Amino acid sequence: MTTKETCIDRFDALLEGRGVTRRRFLEFCGALAVTLGLSEAMAPSIHEALAESVIGKTEGSLKPVIWLELASCTGCTESMASAETPDIATIVLDLISLNYAETLSAGAGFSLEEAKEQTIEAGGYIVVIEGALMEGWDGNALKIANEKAVDIVRHTLSNAAAVICAGSCAVDGGWQAAAPNPGGATGIQAFMNRCKDDGSIDYAIPPIINVPTCPSNPEHIIAVLVDVLLVGKFPELNNYNMPSVMFNQYIHDNCPRRGHFENGEFVYQFGSKEEAKGFCLYPMGCKGPQTKSNCPIVRWNRRVSWCIEAGAPCVGCATANPKKAGLNWVESNAPFAKRFRNINIGSVPFQPLTIGLGVTGIVAALLAIHGIGMKVTGRTSGGAAFEAERKWDTKHPDRAIGPKVKKATSEEEATPVDTEKGGDE
Repeated sequence: MTTKETCIDRFDALLEGRGVTRRRFLEFCGALAVTLGLSEAMAPSIHEALAESVIGKTEGSLKPVIWLELASCTGCTESMASAETPDIATIVLDLISLNYAETLSAGAGFSLEEAKEQTIEAGGYIVVIEGALMEGWDGNALKIANEKAVDIVRHTLSNAAAVICAGSCAVDGGWQAAAPNPGGATGIQAFMNRCKDDGSIDYAIPPIINVPTCPSNPEHIIAVLVDVLLVGKFPELNNYNMPSVMFNQYIHDNCPRRGHFENGEFVYQFGSKEEAKGFCLYPMGCKGPQTKSNCPIVRWNRRVSWCIEAGAPCVGCATANPKKAGLNWVESNAPFAKRFRNINIGSVPFQPLTIGLGVTGIVAALLAIHGIGMKVTGRTSGGAAFEAERKWDTKHPDRAIGPKVKKATSEEEATPVDTEKGGDE
């Protein structure tokens, strides 16, 4: 038996000990392949790569991970860990060395912080960051273990091999960065770039991989972890440092309701017969046509369903701009149940439709006032003098398009003449 076959057999035995059969794990590898933009036929190759990587690192040193929990609802951690029964994704996470994770750790206090420091000193670790970084009040808006979160991030990233921003809050501040943003919520990439510019860090910023949505999809995080931790490569990234295969195609392109959109079949009210028929939710505020994510393909809850299939319009939580916190998904897409986003005039939000109706009402009122003024001044009585015949028709009688008009006398009114009968009468 070759060394490769030995690794695979030992890896399969490791999985069997955790209640996962080889068949189930190959199905999981096929799902990962789809998430990574590969053919499901690549499942055996992913299985082999994982086996060699895990067995090799288990006998050597398993790749360490530091999971920082910043300002968040812990939704991304819950999305990863709160399964009714342990699933394969959770078991894959068991194969990495999660050296630090406040939410998933017991209240170890000093020893937990010491483990983090030892990991940082050793270097070569991966940092997963969940939640927004709060810069408000000189960094005092968020403190962990009596230390400012801004200082924790600077220090933790100093010796890291890569950074995974899990969820929209870590990518660009998420919903916490929405106006008025008193705590100064921001994303990790923008913060680190500012630190580099102002000289508050003296090391090269490690590669940052942004994985938005609120919360982050476990399939996305597992796929990136498998790429970075176990297979040993970085996924192809777009100009926002997001995995291209996950966030470069509009949700609308793969939406199962797109056929109804093309046919002009829409839902205009929840509880209607149109909703019961599964018509398109675009008028109900669906942001699928302007949001890039592979949600319709990867789906949620072990691929059982996803937002639109569950009957809710897409709120565009994958919309993110790690370069500017003000363009987070809440600012860009709220209110979620309306077709248009708000326009702020000062600090007061308005819907474009409301502004349009208001302007129309003002114009209508001004026209009414103008008409009343014309009537009061007598400018509407007695009629107005009009030219007897258009100048162009006079010069081109053979091509006249308007009726010829007799010159009105004091006793008779002007009457039109049919030009097709020819000439003046």
